Amino acid sequence: MAERRASLMQPRVEDLMDRVDSKFTLVTLAAMRAREINDYYNQLGEGLGRIVPPQVTSVSRKPLSIAMEEVAAGKIMFERIDVNAEAADAEELVADLDAVEDPGDAPA
Repeated sequence: MAERRASLMQPRVEDLMDRVDSKFTLVTLAAMRAREINDYYNQLGEGLGRIVPPQVTSVSRKPLSIAMEEVAAGKIMFERIDVNAEAADAEELVADLDAVEDPGDAPA
């Protein structure tokens, strides 16, 4: 029987799935971080220093591979935003602002 070849991609996607809740989250997270890494290397000669450099030592020169290695190392995490809670907080803030602007029963 033929021996199975090692994966060309390191770290393996199966290992990365332990760090995120879905493949879609992994793709989005890695793509966003890869863009940041690419921007970091593009602005390197300008001395701006606004973008965070890669957080892992990698032999890869590709930003997406570096981003995947950062996810595997636990250097990048995601936070799921609850849209319903955000909307409720915004409505509460608007109600508070309306109460401040229109005191209603305040003595004249």
